[in-house]
Amino acid sequence: MRTEGDFIKINDWLLPLSWIYGAGVRFRNWLFDVGIKKSRAFDIPVISVGNITVGGAGKTPHVEYLIRLLQDVAQVAILSRGYKRKSHGYVLAGPNTAMPEIGDEPYQMHQKFPNAFVAVDKDRCRGIDHLSFDDETRSTDVILLDDAFQHRYVKPGINILLIDYHRLIIYDKLLPAGRLREPLSGKNRADLVIITKCPKDLKPMEFRVLTKAIDLFPYQQLYFTTLDYDPLNPIFDQAEKKEVALQELRNKNVLLLTGIASPKQMIMDLRTYQPIIKPLTFGDHHQFTNRDIEKINETFAAMSSPKLIITTEKDATRIQCLEGLSEEVKKSIYSLPIKVRFMLNEEEFNEKIISYVRKNSRNSILVKRKDDHKSKNSNHSRNGAGTISFRNN
Repeated sequence: MRTEGDFIKINDWLLPLSWIYGAGVRFRNWLFDVGIKKSRAFDIPVISVGNITVGGAGKTPHVEYLIRLLQDVAQVAILSRGYKRKSHGYVLAGPNTAMPEIGDEPYQMHQKFPNAFVAVDKDRCRGIDHLSFDDETRSTDVILLDDAFQHRYVKPGINILLIDYHRLIIYDKLLPAGRLREPLSGKNRADLVIITKCPKDLKPMEFRVLTKAIDLFPYQQLYFTTLDYDPLNPIFDQAEKKEVALQELRNKNVLLLTGIASPKQMIMDLRTYQPIIKPLTFGDHHQFTNRDIEKINETFAAMSSPKLIITTEKDATRIQCLEGLSEEVKKSIYSLPIKVRFMLNEEEFNEKIISYVRKNSRNSILVKRKDDHKSKNSNHSRNGAGTISFRNN
């Protein structure tokens, strides 16, 4: 039977360490709340997308949703930390930028959205300054911060919190016993909360139960998204090979190769097309070793034909750089594009985002057009330059 939070495992013996960790996080948040540590607002629209758990809530697909939403009305820039990249400081992705320079997720977005600026910097304030004022990127209208909910030195205009349906924060515990990065009270900083990876068959009663369980304040809005999948794309020899429809999986043996935080929802979804899925899983952002490559080659060689390998778009950016993959693997490996779909109130969400960007943009054309998309919540107050608040409705 499916239940919310069904992927949660709590290590009770680590709870004393979680209490110590929690005390440190609460003290840090208190320093920001009382102004001892400073949060900086900006005169350019800044939208943060993040979570309060360790990995797996679907940040990248939701950032990509925002890119698609905004790219026709604004010049979009994405700023990420660039986890596990080989470079340091601020790096702006260019035509010849390699994946190790910016990290797998930023590289994925750079490849998919060539008209958007993609940059990485551990210091988000410095990164925003570069994107706002450097000659190459000064046309930026809106900056999307990837995985920045805990980066409190930046005061975003809209703070979006993602919560995995299968790992609801109300059932989880702080690190290291659970996977919470900070206490539940951290969700109060969010303007918009999205429960992600919802089953496609959620009933109206389940929406109401979840809404009550998450227990948001009146100034916060709750949304629900699910995952949709496009046809499989070849990783190698893309010009010579065609996409593969998911319906074709019924007649094939499938090896699912992942290095992400939470592949379980993907496995569940793919099993609606092919009940027998052989998973080969590695840790999030895993850097594949020679031994890993041998394991991939041997595992796939042992499978009966017809067969293929499915991996994520994020993993594909790292797999393309690997040496030693067998020709059989290269010919048979495909990435699975993921898109998020809002289950309720998608137009309302879109309107909030577009209205905020237009009302706060430095671009005179967007400012002139802002009245074309008036916000349904026009009495929102502004907390500092370039920020918007839902707390005074």
